[in-house]
Amino acid sequence: MGENVRKLLSNRLIIATHNDGKIKEINELVRPYRIAATSAGELGLDDPEETGKTFAENAAIKAHAAAGASGLPALADDSGLAVAALDGAPGIYSARWAGDPRDFGAAMAKVKQALQNAGADDFSAKFVCVLCLAWPDGHEEFFTGEVHGTLSFPPRGDQGFGYDPILVPDGFEETFAEMTSAEKRALSHRARAFDKFRTACLPPL
Repeated sequence: MGENVRKLLSNRLIIATHNDGKIKEINELVRPYRIAATSAGELGLDDPEETGKTFAENAAIKAHAAAGASGLPALADDSGLAVAALDGAPGIYSARWAGDPRDFGAAMAKVKQALQNAGADDFSAKFVCVLCLAWPDGHEEFFTGEVHGTLSFPPRGDQGFGYDPILVPDGFEETFAEMTSAEKRALSHRARAFDKFRTACLPPL
């Protein structure tokens, strides 16, 4: 990322997701900057098909769709769980492992079964988040955050969403779902990606 990163000068921002957990988390991150964030769902925008092969490609698809439809800058997140013993799966298919409607209890059970089927003794994994900030004119910026940890079964905690109940971040004993929102916000892959976005694109507080 060079010196020509475009700054976000608008105080209005579209959060290009229909995921309530992501909307809540990103809203908490942008609120101190007095940015009026509106989700794609609130605007009635369609959720585009994620046909990309990487987190960055899928984030860009969502961000550009929302920016083009709204005429405002849009911030999209694509994130997931990458398990070392499963060659990075579920990865970009993390949400799809949960089916439709989403059932992350079933998705976490599927991860456990896949590890058992592979005879894995390595439970290391990471959460990956790529944020794409897109403008209606097609400009885009990308920011990546990762948190490494170890999978723990059975799932523990009810404070997070997605795969939070099975990942214990390195240096901690609690899963993300056992942490408070403030603790998670200081540590999460999304927070780390957002910190890069904040530094590059937002004015100082």
